[in-house]
Amino acid sequence: MSGGEWSALIGGIVIVADWVIRIAALIIIPRERKPTAAMAWLLAIFLIPFIGILLYLLIGNIRLPKRRMERQEEADRMIAERTANVDLVADHDAWPAWFDSAVAQNTRLTGLPATSGNRATLIDDYQGSIDAMAADIATATRFVHVEFFIVALDDTTRGFFAAMEDAVRRGVTVRLLMDHISSAKVPVHKETIAELDRIGVEWHYLLPVRPFKGEWQRPDLRNHRKIVVVDGLVGHMGSQNLIDRSYDSPKNLKRGLKWQELVARVTGPAVVELNAVFRSDWFAETGVVLGDEANTRVEELAIDTSPEALDCQVVPSGPAFEAENNLRQFLTLVNSAQERVIITSPYFVPDEAMLYAITSARLRGLDVELFVSEIGDQGGVWHAQRSYYRALLTAGVRIWLYPGPFILHAKHLSIDEDVAVIGSSNMDIRSFALNFEVTMLVRGASFVAGMRDVEARYRELGRELTLEEWNRQPASATFLDGIARLTSALQ
Repeated sequence: MSGGEWSALIGGIVIVADWVIRIAALIIIPRERKPTAAMAWLLAIFLIPFIGILLYLLIGNIRLPKRRMERQEEADRMIAERTANVDLVADHDAWPAWFDSAVAQNTRLTGLPATSGNRATLIDDYQGSIDAMAADIATATRFVHVEFFIVALDDTTRGFFAAMEDAVRRGVTVRLLMDHISSAKVPVHKETIAELDRIGVEWHYLLPVRPFKGEWQRPDLRNHRKIVVVDGLVGHMGSQNLIDRSYDSPKNLKRGLKWQELVARVTGPAVVELNAVFRSDWFAETGVVLGDEANTRVEELAIDTSPEALDCQVVPSGPAFEAENNLRQFLTLVNSAQERVIITSPYFVPDEAMLYAITSARLRGLDVELFVSEIGDQGGVWHAQRSYYRALLTAGVRIWLYPGPFILHAKHLSIDEDVAVIGSSNMDIRSFALNFEVTMLVRGASFVAGMRDVEARYRELGRELTLEEWNRQPASATFLDGIARLTSALQ
């Protein structure tokens, strides 16, 4: 064949392949996928077919490996069996009907019921929260369970590592889980795992991506949870990772970025549920079922019987669950609010249902506020977030910008004066569908009052974004915002 004939043949093959990809995409992609996500994938494949299909093959499947799913299902079954028909709430009659139904929804989705007799304090000092965790580890007599999205040994966390080392020397079993990709990319990762090995911590990666070891799943499915449990009696959970405030990143250090977090220190039956989440993750990653030696002794639990006692429910979520647990919880709470809704999320990229719930709350006459960072550490997410500002401001939502060089990384939601959620989940599509997250639903006026104090500090330090200011944004910026918003739907 001549050169021209070869060129014609290759061109024909490319055209046929292009159309095969497009037709196959129309058949496969919309199946069991949200319309917004399907449209985003189809747009990518139709505009850049060969690159788009490669991206889809790499990150288009949110299903975990079969063995991982089977272990998660087994862990969920064990939790459901142990909590079936268990009522740990002191006074259901004190709850409004909507809260009772919200708790019932969470229980059906996760198997974890609400509990009474809890106490929780908020810590918004970065070093202070790590020091508080280390201080609790120093009291351990049986076990310490640590689970973080990112773990790093540096000057900020050195005291935490020393507390773990002392605990191991006392004969306490210390177990640690960390997300593989997110921890491994930190510059001090080799030093971190060497220190864990030296001090005798039993540690494993969460969702490891090591194809040559037979470990593979969609690489951007990550375990984003942050949990510390000491003897099953005291727990810590929230937004903070175990790493320096700069995330040990040369880029962040150059910009002077510092993360601002919020952590809850918890005692009472809710700690048992935090430990259940850790135990299920340990089983899912290792295949080892932790026995009674790694569980709470009920007779040792500190039950708060004072009027300040809190009703709490731990809510895990992630791609191993059939439903988007955290999204359903957020929607229920925002739609049930009667007076106010206050949201803090560093990465605010809601889906359509969440956006409608928030703006509808304002149209119903509620006070609605959103706290976000004025600057961003992730360009794509920051631009996608900005694309929602006009709709929010037009509806009357007040947006507060937390000033740089700080990144407001805290993640919490409060409604009215006695209900709140704190945890690891952002209010974005990634946290709803792709990340393993954990939140804690809290009912108690004292806890919400503490959260109100935190929100007041955000207002004092930040500034309010107005619709008039937003309307002066240049067209180039809003163009980038729109493009980022389209890509944010890929899931």
